[in-house]
Amino acid sequence: SRRGHFPARAKNVLMIFCSGACSHLDTFDYKPELIRRHGQPMPGGDKLITFQGEQGDLVKSPWEFRPRGQSGKMISDLVPHLGALADDMCFIHSLTGKTNTHGPGENFMSTGFTLDGFPSAGAWVTYALGSENATLPAYVAIPDPRGNPQSSVNCWGPGFLPAAFQGTDFNAANPVRNLARPSNISPKSDAATRDFLTKLNRHHLNRFPGDSELAARISSYELAARMQMSVPEVSDLSSEPAHVLKMYGADESGNKVKDLRAAYGRNCILARRLVEKGVRFVQLFNGAYQTGGEGVSNWDGHKVLKEQYSIHGPVLDQPTAALITDLKQRGLLKDTLVVWCTEFGRMPTFQKGASGRDHNPAGFTAWMVGAGVKPGYSYGATDDFGYKAVE
Repeated sequence: SRRGHFPARAKNVLMIFCSGACSHLDTFDYKPELIRRHGQPMPGGDKLITFQGEQGDLVKSPWEFRPRGQSGKMISDLVPHLGALADDMCFIHSLTGKTNTHGPGENFMSTGFTLDGFPSAGAWVTYALGSENATLPAYVAIPDPRGNPQSSVNCWGPGFLPAAFQGTDFNAANPVRNLARPSNISPKSDAATRDFLTKLNRHHLNRFPGDSELAARISSYELAARMQMSVPEVSDLSSEPAHVLKMYGADESGNKVKDLRAAYGRNCILARRLVEKGVRFVQLFNGAYQTGGEGVSNWDGHKVLKEQYSIHGPVLDQPTAALITDLKQRGLLKDTLVVWCTEFGRMPTFQKGASGRDHNPAGFTAWMVGAGVKPGYSYGATDDFGYKAVE
């Protein structure tokens, strides 16, 4: 653990990333003018061509917006559980991106650059501040149960920083790969072998001083040995009380939405447990990339937005709200900065010939909760239709 240059409100970061570009216009960015002009051409949008082609008319959200909390923030019925937490949130409605393509967009939101090869936010944070837990990784990425985001490991990669600062990826369903001790090796023999290997590695490292790749590899193997005890403990959710599982929706089954919500809910519980253990940066993904599976497993609502988001919204909403509530009840929010984001926004129009919204990096939304955040506040704005950031 390393101290920052100034006193900080946050000790940990939890980034919740909705892969596929979650529409701000159907969740958190209320536009009365879009409702009034539903079915009309967008002013100034004649023959507008975006990522997948020509745009049709303006289309209001299929979900009603309602005032939430003391702040009266207008939030969609697609995410009512998150809406109930509006007074804890700080919304940023003036985000812009530099690409309208998913992979580079995920890179941009994770690293600040559209190209590969740059350090992720978690890598920078752990490079600067280290970790307060010696038995777990300083930086953990929790991929969606359905798979990785489109940019995959770039979202939690070290870029040009030493390899030790890459995030370790695992989730509640898939433990860290190659971690378990083979059954035919006794714990005593395993420990003795690790001790001997440590001596050999230290001798080898002394022959190549300054080799950060070698030092990182040795460090990661040593951490992996410690993780043989710590990771099974933190990822074993059997000790969670029934009421906690129910709060997250992690005890449900019976249909597609319930099954997906339960799997994501278990990842949310894992995220809370990692924060509890002092993991510096946790990156939790909602949505995965599937070739040929557009919109099925992520927020890429090009063709049939209402049908797709009617699945994605309930999967995201209850478990994410439960995670924030749980962190708050346990006193962890005062030291944890929670950031919800996505790679870019969506168009206020539907694409011609489709019932969905195209990619839009010109204006979109993120929100934050927790340490150092001004709650019940909205910063910046898009125009009357949610097309471009104007404040």
